Amino acid sequence: MANTMEIKKGDLVEVTVGGIQVKGKRGKVLATSPKQNKVIVDGLNVVVRHTKPRSAQQPGGKIEKPRPIDVSNVMLVCPNCDKATRIGHVLADNGKYVRQCKKCGAVITDRKEEKPVKAAKTTAKKKTAKKAEKAE
Repeated sequence: MANTMEIKKGDLVEVTVGGIQVKGKRGKVLATSPKQNKVIVDGLNVVVRHTKPRSAQQPGGKIEKPRPIDVSNVMLVCPNCDKATRIGHVLADNGKYVRQCKKCGAVITDRKEEKPVKAAKTTAKKKTAKKAEKAE
C-alpha cells in the first residue's frame, strides 16, 4: 500500500481531536512526513525543550519546538468555503487528478500551480535590450 497523503505543505488545516486548547485550532502545514503519516503545523503542538549551553555560540535555555501531529487528527480547510472538509479527487481538463472539496465541490489547487512564471519574461526583455544596444 502506498503512503499517499492528501495534506500538503502550505495547506491550512484544522485539528479535529484533542483537548479544549487544541481542538478546532487552525494552522498552516510546515512539513509533512508520509512515511510516518505525520504533519507539522505552525503554532500547534509546540513543546518546550530545556537545553544546556554547549558553547559560547550556542547558549542554553528554553527552546519551543513544534512536534508532529498524526494526519488522521487534522482536516484540510477549503479555501473557497472556509470549512474543514474531506478531500476527493477529480480528473481535471489537463488529464491530471486534482483535489476537490467534498462540501462545496471546489477544486483545491496546489501552491506550485498558483505561482506565475516570471523568469522567462524578464530574460526575454534583457535579450531584446542587449540586441538593441548592439545595433546602435
